[in-house]
Amino acid sequence: MIDITVQNLIKSFEVGDNLLDGLTFQVDSGERVGILGKNGCGKTTLFKILTGEYDYDEGVISIAPGKKLGLISQIPVYPDGATVEDVLDSAFARLHKMEEEMEELTAQMSAGQTDKAALNRYDQLTQRFQTEGGYDAPVRLGKVCNGLDISQEMRTQLFDQLSGGEKTRVNLARLILEDTDILLLDEPTNHLDLRATEWLEEYLDSFKGTVLAISHDRYFLDRVVKRVVEIDAGRAVFYSGNYSFYVVEKERRYQERLRQYEKEQAKIAQLTATATLMHQHGTEKLHKTAFAMEKRIERMRTTDRPVSRERAMTVGFGERDFFGDEMFTISRLSKSFGERKLFSGVDLEVLGGERIALLGDNGTGKSTFIKILLDEEPPDTGYIHFGPTVRPGYLPQIVTFDHPERSLLDTLLWEDNCTAQEARDRLGAFRFRGEDVFKPVIALSGGERSRLKLCQLMAKRINLLILDEPTNHLDIASREWIEQAVEDFEGTLLFVSHDRYFINRFATRIWFLEDGKITDFKGTYEDWQRKKAREAELRSVPRFQPEPKKPKKEKPSGGTKQVEKELRAVERQIQKLEDAAAGLEAEMAEHAADYQRLQELMEQQTENEKALTEAYQRWETLSEQLEG
Repeated sequence: MIDITVQNLIKSFEVGDNLLDGLTFQVDSGERVGILGKNGCGKTTLFKILTGEYDYDEGVISIAPGKKLGLISQIPVYPDGATVEDVLDSAFARLHKMEEEMEELTAQMSAGQTDKAALNRYDQLTQRFQTEGGYDAPVRLGKVCNGLDISQEMRTQLFDQLSGGEKTRVNLARLILEDTDILLLDEPTNHLDLRATEWLEEYLDSFKGTVLAISHDRYFLDRVVKRVVEIDAGRAVFYSGNYSFYVVEKERRYQERLRQYEKEQAKIAQLTATATLMHQHGTEKLHKTAFAMEKRIERMRTTDRPVSRERAMTVGFGERDFFGDEMFTISRLSKSFGERKLFSGVDLEVLGGERIALLGDNGTGKSTFIKILLDEEPPDTGYIHFGPTVRPGYLPQIVTFDHPERSLLDTLLWEDNCTAQEARDRLGAFRFRGEDVFKPVIALSGGERSRLKLCQLMAKRINLLILDEPTNHLDIASREWIEQAVEDFEGTLLFVSHDRYFINRFATRIWFLEDGKITDFKGTYEDWQRKKAREAELRSVPRFQPEPKKPKKEKPSGGTKQVEKELRAVERQIQKLEDAAAGLEAEMAEHAADYQRLQELMEQQTENEKALTEAYQRWETLSEQLEG
C-alpha cells in the first residue's frame, strides 16, 4: 500500500526560480526513507507542503486515506498556561473522549436507565479502549518520557517557558504517544543527547508506521533509513540503501557520468578537427561531408559535465611543535552549583597525540568541564597542570565574535593580522567566495559562524584542539570538511559531541561523565558500546544459587557431615569462580584495544570456565550423595 505520492511537484518563492521543479516519488507503508540534499534544496519545504502548512504551484500530493501524519519540527501552539503534562496528555484525547462516554453510560446503567443499544455501545467502547491501549496509557507515557529524558519536574513546567530543544523533545514524545501513522522527522536528533538518540532509534526500529527523515546525523541515517531520496535541482534522485550506500553509489554514478562525458568530448574533438581539415583543404563534396559531420557533433552535445560534491578544504592546522609526553594532568577536580554536584574527585592524565571524546547526557556538566579546562570557570577543588609548551585552540558550541558588525574579510584582517590576499585565500578554502567575504558576521548562520571560527583556528599554531559540539549546526558537507581538518591534525584532541559518526571516527579514548564521576575508558566508541552491552548482559544473568534441598531425615553422623562440609566448600568455590568470570569480562572490555593483554585474559577466561564446569559437576555429585 502506498502512503505518500508526490507527482510533478513545483514550488517557487520567486517568479521563474523553482525550488522544487517536477519532484516525483512515492513512499510505501512502513518504509524508512531519508530525504537528503544540500542546504536550501527544499527538504523542509517539502515536509511543510506534506503537512499543509505551505501550498504549492503545480503537481499532485496524495496521502493515504485515514493515515495520520506528524511533523517533528512543527511545534503546535498550545493555550496559555498549558504545562508539559497537558501537552503530553493531549496525545490521549481520543482515549479521554471514549473514557468520558463510558463513564456517562456507566452512570446511566447505575441509575437503572439501561437498554440494549446502551449495553452494546458500552461493550464496543470497552473493547476499543482496551485495544487502543487505554489501560496502558500511563505506562507508555512513563516509558516515552524516560527515553527522551523528560523528567517529572519538567512535566510540571509551562510549555511556553521551555527552550526550543526541550519543546522539540516534548513534541516528539506527543507524536509517539499519539501512534502517528507517518512520521516526518526534520533533524530529530539535534536536541537529543546520545542516550535519547539511541532510544529513538530503538523506538523507530519497532515502529510499525512510515518514516521520512531529514538529518545531518549520518549514524542515525545509517541505522534508521533503508532508502534515500535526494533532492537535486528540484528533482528526485533515488538510492536503494542507507547513508553509507548513498555515499558510495553517488560517487560511482559521478565517475560513470564523468567517463561518459570525457569519452564524448574526445570524440567531438576528433570530429571537429577532421571537419576543420576538410573545410580547409577539401572539395565541394568534402565541404558537404564536413557540414554533415558538424551537425552530428551538435547532436552529440547531450551530456553536461557532471558536478561533483563540494570540494574539500585545502588548508590544515598550523600546528605548534610539542616536546614532552605530558599534555595536562587533572587532580582531585570537583564542581557544583549549589546543591547540584556535577563531578568530584576527577583524576586524569593526558599525553600528547591522544584523541578523547567527553561523553554524557545533557546537563551532566560536559561544557562546564571544558570551561574549567580553559580557565573560564573556577573549580571548587583540585587543579589542572598543563605542560610548559601546550597551546590550546577552542571551538565553542555557540560561536560569537567581538565585532559582529565587521565583514568576514575585515574580521580576519583585524583579528589575525594577515594580508587581504591571505584572508581571501583562507576564506575561499572555507567556501566563502566572491561577495560573501563582504557580508557582516552578524548575517551568518550558526553553521557559517562555526566555519569562520574554524578558519581562524587553522591559522594558529596550536597543539591542543578542544571542540564543543563541532558539528552541531553544520550540514553533511561542512561536517566532512571539519573531519578532514581534524584527521590531519597531529596534536591532542579533546571534544564533546553527540555526532556518533564523528566520535567513532576520531575517539581513541572515552571519558564518560555520569553520576558525578568520569569513567576513563581507553578504546574506540565501538569498543565502549561493546563494553556497555557486555555489562548489561552480565547484570541480566542471575547469580548462581544452589537449589534448596528438601528436608531430610537425620542420618548417622560421620559420612553425611563430611559430604555437607564438602558441598559448602564447593559452593564457596563456585561463588569465587563466578566473581572471577565477571571481573575478567570487565577487564577484557577495558583492554579491547590491547591485543596482547586481551589474549592473556582470554586464556585466563578459558581456564576459569573449565574450573567452573568442574565445580558445577562436583556440586551435583555431592548433592546427589546427600540426597541418598
